[in-house]
Amino acid sequence: VQLQASGGGLVQSGGSLRLSCAASGFTLNDYAIGWFRQAPGKEREGVSIISSRDDSTWYADPAKGRFTVSRDNAEKKVYLQMNSLKPEDTAVYYCAASRFPYGSWSPTDYLYWGQGTQVTVSS
Repeated sequence: VQLQASGGGLVQSGGSLRLSCAASGFTLNDYAIGWFRQAPGKEREGVSIISSRDDSTWYADPAKGRFTVSRDNAEKKVYLQMNSLKPEDTAVYYCAASRFPYGSWSPTDYLYWGQGTQVTVSS
């Protein structure tokens, strides 16, 4: 059972990145997926959630209006499109699969975690 987050990189302020989350060993479509991030010296924080029931989405305040989470059931992937990136978005981004159909903002509610992908936004 494994989650794989990818798509991170170095981008200038104002740029865009699209992160992908793929699963092996279980069906990604059956789980709510949360995106979290952790910057050096800071706690892990939630960024966005997409449900497994009806693809409802939620965003943390820093992500609202700039990030979009989506699910491709055919590809069995979840994406996080990040636009208008800022230096404060610099962090390791993780995708995680929740045991609750609508996810939650608590990392402890997530069963499976990807290894993380580094996003660095330069000013």
